Amino acid sequence: MTSPDNATTPEPSAPSPLRMSKQRAPPDAQSIASSVSTLPYRASNASVSSLFASTSTPTGSRSGSPSGVRPTPSRMLSSSVFGGTPGEGQQLPPSEYADDPRNLILQAFVPHIAVHSSVDTEELVKDKGFNGGLWELLRPFGERVHGKVTVRDSIGSGKTWEDYAVRFVQLGDGLETPEVRKSQEGKGSALNGNVPGGSDPASKRSRTGGNISQIESLVDRHLNYTEEFPSIDAEDYLNFKNGQPRNLESTSPFYTLFLRRVLSGIPLAPHETFSHPVACVIAISSRNANPIEALRNLYTESSNGPKKLPIWVNNEYLRYYVLVHDEERDDITKSMTLFDQMKRHFGLHCHLLRLRSSNCVATDDDSVQFPRCQWISASEELAEIQAREMQEDLEDSHPCIYESDMTAIKTFIREMVTQSVIPSMERCVSTWNDQVASRRRGISGRFISLSKKWTGFGVSSRNSSGAGIGAGSSSSNYDMSQGFYRPDAPEAVMRKLADYSFMLRDWRLAQSTYELLRSDFNNDKAWKYHAAANEMAAISTLLIPQAISSKVRSETVDQMLETASYSYITRCGASYGALRSLALGMELLRLRGGSATDDAARWGSKLLEYKVVGPIGDVLIKERVSVCYSSKKGQGSELWGARTRKSAVWSVQAADSWLTLGKLQQSKQRLDEVNEKYSALAYPDSISKFSLANDFLQGLQREVQLALYPMSAIETPGAMDDLIDTTIGEESEDFDSRPHRRSLMGATAPALASLGSAPLHGTLMEGEEETSPTIQFE
Repeated sequence: MTSPDNATTPEPSAPSPLRMSKQRAPPDAQSIASSVSTLPYRASNASVSSLFASTSTPTGSRSGSPSGVRPTPSRMLSSSVFGGTPGEGQQLPPSEYADDPRNLILQAFVPHIAVHSSVDTEELVKDKGFNGGLWELLRPFGERVHGKVTVRDSIGSGKTWEDYAVRFVQLGDGLETPEVRKSQEGKGSALNGNVPGGSDPASKRSRTGGNISQIESLVDRHLNYTEEFPSIDAEDYLNFKNGQPRNLESTSPFYTLFLRRVLSGIPLAPHETFSHPVACVIAISSRNANPIEALRNLYTESSNGPKKLPIWVNNEYLRYYVLVHDEERDDITKSMTLFDQMKRHFGLHCHLLRLRSSNCVATDDDSVQFPRCQWISASEELAEIQAREMQEDLEDSHPCIYESDMTAIKTFIREMVTQSVIPSMERCVSTWNDQVASRRRGISGRFISLSKKWTGFGVSSRNSSGAGIGAGSSSSNYDMSQGFYRPDAPEAVMRKLADYSFMLRDWRLAQSTYELLRSDFNNDKAWKYHAAANEMAAISTLLIPQAISSKVRSETVDQMLETASYSYITRCGASYGALRSLALGMELLRLRGGSATDDAARWGSKLLEYKVVGPIGDVLIKERVSVCYSSKKGQGSELWGARTRKSAVWSVQAADSWLTLGKLQQSKQRLDEVNEKYSALAYPDSISKFSLANDFLQGLQREVQLALYPMSAIETPGAMDDLIDTTIGEESEDFDSRPHRRSLMGATAPALASLGSAPLHGTLMEGEEETSPTIQFE
């Protein structure tokens, strides 16, 4: 096992702090904010400030904005892009503020429900002020299903969850963007089948996640806001002036934002089915003149028409029919009659949603603030920031909704999820487990797997007859030229079984199924499928609530993560997959404590070595490696086995990187953590014994202090010496022991080439006594 300290060089080889300060480029030149050229920066207004404030303001602290505009009088439900603040919304669930990445995983890998509505339904919702249509209206309420949700696992035992969620998407959204790959796999994955049509392809692409550069640009925008307004929203938080002790293992709000955006907008791809719809809401309104025929047409469009998903998506998902009744213009009696007719034609998977069609404003009696979506892609949030910055209105205007509409939507979502979606998924899991996975787990299934690997025996007649150009080999169901399995292939069905089990939080069934798929995908040389199966097998193993020995962990989890990262990067060129697998593996290993924290830090270092992230992601990963080492608890009174020094080293690296990027507040926070970590040691001044490390740390602290508080250069003791020109000429000259005065007017200090060119003795002011130098020269 390679320790991250072996690859870390700050202490033994750190250059002089003087040299670092002179060589460092101006922060503005190195900030990646300049890369967001498409987002012109404008003066912050209250509308855009509400997007940023929640990231820099922790849960429990006050909220505010630089404009000082008070919030609207309507009651607020949620107010932040990535977590609300008290006083602005209702009590948030633990998954929104708990310092536990498991909550992010539970909220990220959830069932996706597509929405396909008629034109009259879209017009009704637009009259309410939501231009995105019914999908935009339902989207935020699916992020937490109201009430408790009971899910049954493969053995029939039920478990109740209070934070269950679903993700509403427009039918056809999220199609994976083709990447430049080093192998031939997957070149046709986005070109085959029927690509769903749409009137606005650009908006569809913006709602697709997986773009690392966009994620870092978004985090950089939030960081810039915090740097620009440190004394308004985040000063107490960043400087820890709230009187509470610092938690060195807490998660940075910017890293939480980074990880949330990594997991948001999971692309619709053939190698995993998390983004494949488990159901589709087919909606019409009471304004429709021919409702039953309209429902049939919508179904046909989603099955065989222009809205049909690519051929690698299983088209046999649940259809849920919704009649949207206009409470203000239409007769409820006619709508009830039509609803009964719908149930006779389409079964029990129907719902009558009663909404008011008028636009709600904050001054209405029963208005509440429309909740903001937390799980949006980075591109979509950047577009929202740009739109708000272009607004001339300085007031923070939030969309509102009637409380009766909100109650109706929550009831509809809960009824659909608990009575239709989850039971349908449970039935699919039971059927696929009995008919496909059980055979694969048996002796005959293993024999067929070995036969396929060595002799080609056991392949289906359908694939054998069509082998050749379309198939990779006569013994495989994998179409190598197109880069996917057909949805009815056993491997594709088992992958869907594993993903359904994962979304239903049945970790054991998911892990055992992923384990079976690893060897199948490896035999078929379906490398992206193979990488994804190893990734989810490792995550499922770490989510199972049982102890794992270090030996088992090294033989299973470490091997899975190594295989996943190697296949993603080397064979597929998929940086996003490597980032997601290693980041989640690192966080779940850290939470297990003990020796697993060392493994977590090692995988964080590995992620840095792969260079799949940019400068912002690089610093955030360094912070997490430091937190991993901080999580290791020592034994006994001397805390033997703790990793405090390693944690401090990584914090120093993070502070130096933040300073290079011009993020002074973040650099100061990391340096404060370093001081606390060294102070917690048995010998707090032990760092002073290492001259290079001590000089580097002090120089870094001095540079941050001068950048944040320029006046401190004059007020601090000895600061006048720093203003004196101590430049040494190239020609030799004799040392004069007499003290002399240097002019303070127009003195400049050019960059020093190295520590060796620094003055051997500081200049003396008049009246000071000369002391003998600490280093004698012959």
